[in-house]
Amino acid sequence: MLLHEKYAHLERAEDLLPLSLQIVRFKIMSLRRKAVRRGEYTQVSITDIPLPDLDANPADSLERKEMLERLERCIAQLGDRCRQLIRLKLRGKTFPEIQSIMGAGALNTVYTWDHRCRKNLLDLMGGHWEGKDK
Repeated sequence: MLLHEKYAHLERAEDLLPLSLQIVRFKIMSLRRKAVRRGEYTQVSITDIPLPDLDANPADSLERKEMLERLERCIAQLGDRCRQLIRLKLRGKTFPEIQSIMGAGALNTVYTWDHRCRKNLLDLMGGHWEGKDK
């Protein structure tokens, strides 16, 4: 039906072969453009990505352990509200959920608390998150 309506100017059946090849070529090019646009040709297979061995370097392991100990000491020095806020964030709570749990009047209040708590924690850590020698 479509051939009769769209390609009525073709009189012989032999003229349909070049037309069909042209349509197939357009379809293939369209699929290739779509694949490039989606990044399918540049994607790396997840099985080809090497996973880091976190226990391979003892120095890194020790550095991580010391960093966690520093964080624990500094978090213990924070106020109750900051410790509760950090605990809720680590449990994956969103800011609106934290607002309702902590009884804050506005969501911006929770944002302010979070900013102040992170600033206080950074100050207690010595002004930088890494170790003192960096």
